[in-house]
Amino acid sequence: MQIYLDYSATTPTRPEAIAAMQDTLLHQWGNPSSLHSWGQRAATVLELARMQVAGLIGATSSESIIFTSGGTEADNLALMGVARQYRQPQHLIISSVEHSAVAQPAQFLEQQGWRVTRLPVNRQGRVNPADLEAAICADTVLISIIYGQSEVGTLQPIERLGKIAQAHGILFHTDAVQVAGRLPLDVDSLPIDLLSLSSHKIYGPQGAGALYVRPGVELHPLIGGGGQERRLRSGTEATVAIAGFGVAAELASEELPEEILRLRRLRDRLFEQLVDIEGLVPTGDRWHRLPHHVSLCWQDTQEITGKTLVRQLNLAGIGISAGSACHSGKLSPSPILSAMGYSDREAIGGIRFTLGKQTTAADVDWTAMVLKQILQRLRSDSERLVKI
Repeated sequence: MQIYLDYSATTPTRPEAIAAMQDTLLHQWGNPSSLHSWGQRAATVLELARMQVAGLIGATSSESIIFTSGGTEADNLALMGVARQYRQPQHLIISSVEHSAVAQPAQFLEQQGWRVTRLPVNRQGRVNPADLEAAICADTVLISIIYGQSEVGTLQPIERLGKIAQAHGILFHTDAVQVAGRLPLDVDSLPIDLLSLSSHKIYGPQGAGALYVRPGVELHPLIGGGGQERRLRSGTEATVAIAGFGVAAELASEELPEEILRLRRLRDRLFEQLVDIEGLVPTGDRWHRLPHHVSLCWQDTQEITGKTLVRQLNLAGIGISAGSACHSGKLSPSPILSAMGYSDREAIGGIRFTLGKQTTAADVDWTAMVLKQILQRLRSDSERLVKI
């Protein structure tokens, strides 16, 4: 039996998106910047995808969608696109549980003289809006807070945080890569100026993403060249991948109401079967949580790491991750769990199950049973070694 439970790392490209990509490769392969009919056919594909992605997040203007190579580039464009407007270093606020696509650009800006405030979080990984209010200074120009944390599943109070930024006239960015296609998004009503998306998290192809830019918000480009994407992202657009992204976005929007309920039921079913395992403790906020996300960490005396559990489950044909996918290859404490107050030993024991379109109740039940067996065997092995 093969069970994939790592949908927060990537999702399989859905057949409808593949069909759109194949059609684009065969018939709409022109350069969308060209004026002749080959180019204009490609441009039509591009603009249709722009409308489809805009529809997923409730944007009434498709011109507000800037296509990128993925969520990481979208995050970088948001932070650096704002920062490059200033000759002198300013003040940036992020949370202490950001994805590395935000945390690393923030660190780079800090090395350039910017002041960066990293807001603390509680044991569940949530930012206190009062801490944001207290952190704002006269030279604060941007606030970037992740919407749904990929490693522990916690949702931030984005509307409250965005309203604080709005009240102070400060630009507000959110990384919504894990939220799009899993929860409703309406950027025209949310107090958000910039929002990052990724195609391969919503059953589109890898290699495409987008940054929503509220009309009137100024950014400086990261890439110089032909001035594509409203002069914010030069380079011939990846029309094939973007076509798949657009179809995936449109279908995700249509399927969202039913899929949210289905994923929540499966998520809660898995939690219920795992929470009674001695030594395995849920992480993240249990209620303010992504609908497809189950995360836990090992807190028993035996030193079983998250990486060990990933390998053992993989041998049983089950794919999960240890912490965030970007750190799963390293045996080091998760910076996210550390920021949430977990010890170094606890922070190397984090695991994540993320559910998707192909996940069934039988998959959840089988996974819980296999994990219990693995932990029982690892405990027994550890106890024998202690006796020796």
